[in-house]
Amino acid sequence: MTTNDWPMVEVLRLKALDDRRLWLRFTDGSEGVRDLSDVLSADGPMLAPLRDPAYFARAFVEMGAPTWPNGFDLDPIQLYVELRDAGELSRVAAE
Repeated sequence: MTTNDWPMVEVLRLKALDDRRLWLRFTDGSEGVRDLSDVLSADGPMLAPLRDPAYFARAFVEMGAPTWPNGFDLDPIQLYVELRDAGELSRVAAE
């Protein structure tokens, strides 16, 4: 596995969308939308609150990772790799 397979990126910005989706912008200037239905279908006390759309919408970035008030977070590198490998990342112009 090369370093290009697992790039060192963080989430710079996010926006909670309808239907358990997150729009994510990464520190390398790419962005994409990740449907988290698969993640939220798993059992567990940390995931239960996220099934409520109002609570899901409270997502924020903490230390480069999508995070919710109950402390649940997602690995930004894993999100990036999943979106990249699915062809769901696009580059954006510098702001």
